[in-house]
Amino acid sequence: MRKFFSFLIGATLGGLVGATTALLLAPFSGNDLRGQLRDRALRVQEDVKAAAAARRIELEQQLAALRAPRKVE
Repeated sequence: MRKFFSFLIGATLGGLVGATTALLLAPFSGNDLRGQLRDRALRVQEDVKAAAAARRIELEQQLAALRAPRKVE
């Protein structure tokens, strides 16, 4: 039980030290960083939507080809 609490205390202190270091050494202010993250998220969302639409068109074409009656030779 003591090892668990030692680990928990160490993890908590490590997280605090890491968060403090990240805040002090961040290259951008909080507003700038949030804006950049928001822009990236929007770009990723648009890319995913475009890829999904392209894949949907491809699958619909394949489905139409499978549903089309075949000519018997």
